[in-house]
Amino acid sequence: MHSLIRQIRQSIAADSLLRRDGKVIVACSGGADSVALLASLVELGYDCVAAHCNYHLRGAESMRDADHVLDTAARLDVDVYLKDFDVDARRRATGESIEMACRALRYDWFRSLLDRDCAQAVAVGHHREDQIETFFLNLMRGTGIAGLTGMSSRNGDIVRPMLGCSRADIEDYLRYRGLTWVDDSTNAGDDFARNRIRNRLMPLMAELFERPDEAILRTMSMLRDNRAVYDRAIASARSTYTDIATGDIDLTALSAAEPQARVLLFEMLRGEGFNRTQTDGMLAAAARDGGRFTAPGTGHAREVDHGMLRAPHATEPLPAGAVEIVPGRDIHSPVHIAVTHHHITEFKPERNPKVIYIDACALDGTHSWLLRHRERGDRMTPYGMHGSKLVSDIYAEARMSAAAKRDSWLLTRDGEIVWAVGLRASNLFTVGPDTRRYLRLELIDNNRE
Repeated sequence: MHSLIRQIRQSIAADSLLRRDGKVIVACSGGADSVALLASLVELGYDCVAAHCNYHLRGAESMRDADHVLDTAARLDVDVYLKDFDVDARRRATGESIEMACRALRYDWFRSLLDRDCAQAVAVGHHREDQIETFFLNLMRGTGIAGLTGMSSRNGDIVRPMLGCSRADIEDYLRYRGLTWVDDSTNAGDDFARNRIRNRLMPLMAELFERPDEAILRTMSMLRDNRAVYDRAIASARSTYTDIATGDIDLTALSAAEPQARVLLFEMLRGEGFNRTQTDGMLAAAARDGGRFTAPGTGHAREVDHGMLRAPHATEPLPAGAVEIVPGRDIHSPVHIAVTHHHITEFKPERNPKVIYIDACALDGTHSWLLRHRERGDRMTPYGMHGSKLVSDIYAEARMSAAAKRDSWLLTRDGEIVWAVGLRASNLFTVGPDTRRYLRLELIDNNRE
């Protein structure tokens, strides 16, 4: 077995990136990284389909790339999706750079493919050198600890199984397999910041220091460890100064008690898209007459009112700790639940509390699907029973510890409990005589290989 295959297999197992029973969309440009990723996943036995984006920015070279992807996919016996994009139209509409426009276009398309094929993930070919380039890009843009830890092996439905592999590993594997790749001629120039890091900075670093790539990767690894401590501090501040019912943040109390209030507030609001200048402005406004702030790009809005940071015109807040999920797709947080779609002819039920089956009609229409913890008075009708039971009684019958009860999750649709996850299914949306298609949901133990 080639060393690249071993590295990829270990990465997939360590981070539970992929399952054996779901389709994988593999982003394939025709370059060495993506060709190696596609070939290695096929060699490892995954059900792959290649997805190629043609931005038509390099004339005949763009068409050459598409042809090469088609040839490679035919050799590997996988299907291909091809998509033509009008990058100029996107830029006129948004004002984005070429890089940002291309990125937005391809990831929007990848997400549509996930829904269309009920695929488990999109795999992309980022590797070790890409990690180092990302470190320097974020460093020079100005970033916090999160930006210096680089890319993660999973970001929602996007997985990166090759982050531990070097470009040399990749090219050696392709030669071993007798596979060819195409090079993007723009990579040789210095028009883009990433190219300047690759073509000029890293060769200079190699002249000045011994194995600078290894040192940078060690630093990133240590920063990831540090980030775990950092994230716990942010979570503690969020729970201390945020009203769990409304999402309002007490800026006055935060400023009075925390010397690093500026850092804490920025990190607490990072997910809403506010920049550091805005979060600093919120703290300043808390001591004055207040103000309104809108996050660039995301449209999230916050108002400062009498020392409180409020979400204006907010919709009904989610229960504390609840997470909205996309129905019909794999769930990766706060627990890992694999979701696969099947025709009724495949139905072979198993007696396993970690698995439930749902009629696919449950996805019809617009509904609110949540994962949340138990609340006082929660009731559900377990599968096979006629009457409802308190969830607390179901937990007690299972002899769950107090900690296990607190940490357990409920899957709900429009407030109705569909599954006490890993414990009992409800009688909602069960597979019956009229079922044509169904979903199989399985709670995955992330510690298993």
